[in-house]
Amino acid sequence: MLSTISRQLRTHPALIPLFVFIGGGATMSMLYLARLALRNPDVCWDRKNNPEPWNKMAPTDQYKFYAVNIDYSKLKKNGPDF
Repeated sequence: MLSTISRQLRTHPALIPLFVFIGGGATMSMLYLARLALRNPDVCWDRKNNPEPWNKMAPTDQYKFYAVNIDYSKLKKNGPDF
C-alpha cells in the first residue's frame, strides 16, 4: 500500500500537496476530538470521584476553545454553591 502511494507520488508530484493537506486536516480533526474528550466539562470519564464535573467548574474557568470578547477572570457565579 505504501509502496503504491510512494510510486504514485514519484510519477505525479502534483499529488504531494493533496496528501499534505488531507493528512494535516485529519491530524487537526483528531487533535480537536481528543481535546473535546479530555477537556470538556460535559464528558465524565471518572464516575466515582467526580460524577458531575460541570458542577465543579468555577465561573473563571475557560473551557471553550475560542471565546470572543469574554474575560473569564472577571465573571461571577450567579447560582447557588453545590
